[in-house]
Formats: sequence, C-alpha cells, structure tokens
Amino acid sequence: MTRLKEDDISKVVAGLTQYDVELISKTGCSLKAIAARAAQRDLDNSSAPGLKIAVIPVTSGQGIIGGFTTAVAGILDYLGFDAFITQNSDVAGIAEAIHGGAEVLFAADDHKFIAFNLKTGMIVDNGEATGRGYITALNQMCCGLTEKPVLVIGAGPVGRSAAGLIAKLGGLVSVYDIDVTASRALVDELRKQGQPAKVETDLDYALSRHQVIVDASPAEDIIPPRHITERTIIAAPGVPLGVPPEQRRKHGARILHDPLQIGVATMCFLVI
Repeated sequence: MTRLKEDDISKVVAGLTQYDVELISKTGCSLKAIAARAAQRDLDNSSAPGLKIAVIPVTSGQGIIGGFTTAVAGILDYLGFDAFITQNSDVAGIAEAIHGGAEVLFAADDHKFIAFNLKTGMIVDNGEATGRGYITALNQMCCGLTEKPVLVIGAGPVGRSAAGLIAKLGGLVSVYDIDVTASRALVDELRKQGQPAKVETDLDYALSRHQVIVDASPAEDIIPPRHITERTIIAAPGVPLGVPPEQRRKHGARILHDPLQIGVATMCFLVI
C-alpha cells in the first residue's frame, strides 16, 4: 500500500466543497453519488443518519501520518456521517471507539487501510474500494466503457480492483506492470472469469494505443506529454500522480486524481 505524505492530505478537508464542484463537472456526479454507485446503493437511502464512525490512529510501522485521521474523518463528515477521531491510538483506540458507540471503524497501518462494520462483521479494504470508486467515476467520464480499450497501469490491489470492474462494465482491459508476472496473473484471473484481457509489456507502445488510462501505479510522471491529447481521459488513483505538472494544468478537466476522497467515500458506502 502506498504510504501518503502529510503534504498529500493537508488541504483535503478545507477543499472538499471545491473538490465536489470539480468532480461534478468531470463526471456529472458528486462524491457521495460516485461512492453510492460504486457500492450499488440507493443514494436516497444510504446516508444512515446518526451512524457513528470512529477513525482510529495507528502507531505501528512508520507511525501516524500527520493529518491522516483528520482528513478521513473530514471526508466522512462531509458525506453526512457522524465521524470522530479517538483520542487513544491502537487497541486503546478501538476500545474507546466501541465504548463511544461507534458502529464502524476506520484504521490504517503501513500495510492495510480498512473499514470494519462492528454490527455486520463486514471489512472493506481501501485498495478494493478505491479501484471500484475510480472506475465508477471513469465510466461516467467516458459515457460508458463498453467496448472501449482501457489501459490499467499497475497490477496491485487498486489496479486489480479497477481492471475487474472495467471488464464487468464491458471495457477491453490491457494491463501493464513493471513486474510482468503481476500483469500476467491479473490477466489470467480475468480470462478465467470469461473477460477479455491482455498483457502489455511496453508501456510507451501501450500508451500510444489507448485514450482511456487508469494510473494505479506509485510511479511519478510515467505518462509522457506526447501520449496525453485532447481525447485522453485519465483516472489516476495512484500516488503520486503519473502525469507531469504542465499536462495536469492543460488537461485537468479530463484527469481524475485525489489522495483519499474517492477511496474513503467508497469504503464507507461499501461497509455500511
């Protein structure tokens, strides 16, 4: 799992309203609507008024990322849930959350970021949720993915989730990963499910043949300017963003990227 930096998330909460405005302009849907669609829930009946969600700081591994719990709780509050950050961390934080009446827990360490529903036992992983949320948004941006070639860069948890949903939505999946074994494993899995998919071994060549791209890789600036045109649409859950700064400014209306918002929102709607 990619470890975020404090700079990545420091402005998330303050910018949520503007973020939603931009998301609606790109997809026609708000953050809440994207998350509800990704979870296949009725938006009108999925707010769960009064649902208490605890965000628990975790100190293991490299420790707490400054601002992380604040950003997660802020996103959940923005969606209409009753979110709070526990004063205690780790196991003490879990106990505090339960005693405080929380029904859902959010917690992350160096390896996993999960949401856990205490009533149902449901666990949702951020990688799976992020992939589903981003492809739901990409489907909106592309007015449907049926029969459209889509390049997925990165065959980790987010890329795997993304590729699976693209295939279910009728898209034609191609997968590139620096580890070709990972690409082949993902493509084999999709083919076993009866979904068309192919392995790409040359990223430059693959980029030249695709207008719809999912950047689920942790590599920076891996999509060169020559492969970003007025027809290119990029959904980029990977951190850092694989698009050079100048291209982000020039083609921003067709590039979807954020450090936490879609993933956290989709986690919530999947777990409740």
